[in-house]
Amino acid sequence: MHAASERSAASARRSAGVPSFSVPSSPVPSSPAPSSPEPSSPEDGGMRLAGVVTMASSGLSNQIGAAIGSLAFPVLGPVGVVAVRQYVAAIVLFAVGRPNLRTLTRQQWWPVALLALVFGTMNLSLYSAIDRIGLGLAVTLEFLGPLSIALAASRRRLDACCAVMAAAGVVTLMRPGPSTDYLGMGLGLLAAVCWASYILLNRTVGRCIPGAQGPAAAAGLSALMFLPAGLVIVVEHPPTAGAAVYAVAAGVLSSAVPYLADLFTLRRVPARSFGLFMSVNPVLAAVVGWVVLGQSLGWTEWAAIGAVVAANTVSILTSRT
Repeated sequence: MHAASERSAASARRSAGVPSFSVPSSPVPSSPAPSSPEPSSPEDGGMRLAGVVTMASSGLSNQIGAAIGSLAFPVLGPVGVVAVRQYVAAIVLFAVGRPNLRTLTRQQWWPVALLALVFGTMNLSLYSAIDRIGLGLAVTLEFLGPLSIALAASRRRLDACCAVMAAAGVVTLMRPGPSTDYLGMGLGLLAAVCWASYILLNRTVGRCIPGAQGPAAAAGLSALMFLPAGLVIVVEHPPTAGAAVYAVAAGVLSSAVPYLADLFTLRRVPARSFGLFMSVNPVLAAVVGWVVLGQSLGWTEWAAIGAVVAANTVSILTSRT
């Protein structure tokens, strides 16, 4: 999330709705510290503070956008809301990435097409999970995708313990019960698999297509994939003005705002700090779900969310600099 290609990948992950979303694609690396570091200037401190404020605002915007989008489910359903979000993401990424589609070769198009497919599936599975099990639990399960990528890249015993901790959280969330929604849980895990795949595909796209052109092309292709579904929903279930506003607001708050915030934040905040802050997104999602949607969680759900967040936090804090 630091060089040009990594910034485009990170921003694209956040634009995808990752409550957003999003965390670093691997254990957050840091550049080796210089042998005699210079003291930070007041300007550096101010810029870093601005970056932290931007991260906080972006995280809240992402989760609030997802919560607002769920308010349109009774009219548009998850598919309709995701379709609108894909349209907004495409507009934002095209405006920033400005891809030259005519110059892309066949070898460049195939990873873009896969990225577009994973992009759409990730958002659709996440929003469908939110519809069934709530915002906090859905985002926590999706968060396992990047966390798994990060832990799999390490060979440390401590990271193995972190993986066990995260797995314990998942088992707690999916414990059998009369009201357990296994389909919703499965959709959340599907979103996690898609997010992990999205990270890996972004690396591939970043290597073969410069800048943000690859994610932008993928976002546009994904929007085209959802165009038929959007047309069917408009014809068969004409959206109300309120539902349309909710869906567009979700696209802006969870796509446009996080993407632009990433462009600002990733130049001003150390990678480790960025990764640590992204770790609290499941907590933010649970709080926003409770405040905005009235989706309260029991102590076991909070404990499970805490286990997943703690696993990523410990892994990042103990990673080598």
